[in-house]
Amino acid sequence: MAKMSSPTETERCIESLIAVFQKYAGKDGNKTNLSKTEFLSFMNTELAAFTKSQKDAGVLDRMMKRLDVNSDGQLDFQEFLNLIGGLAVACHESLTSSRKFI
Repeated sequence: MAKMSSPTETERCIESLIAVFQKYAGKDGNKTNLSKTEFLSFMNTELAAFTKSQKDAGVLDRMMKRLDVNSDGQLDFQEFLNLIGGLAVACHESLTSSRKFI
């Protein structure tokens, strides 16, 4: 019988993203999408430093609208990953632009 290996760091990260999405999705009925209320709850809890630093109260509404590619008023997992990916790219660019390369 083959021994099961431990998940890799990348596999654990993917599992974490799925778990976070599932933690917020479904409170308003549909477990496969984030409603606007669920999205706001996610942002205010999981990305609180970002949301608290925003001066414009409408920024989260505009983010939701931009992320909602199919315009159904909810974010599916792919649309949620677009948010996570965009944030990861912005963080990566911020880190690499602050370093001096020789």
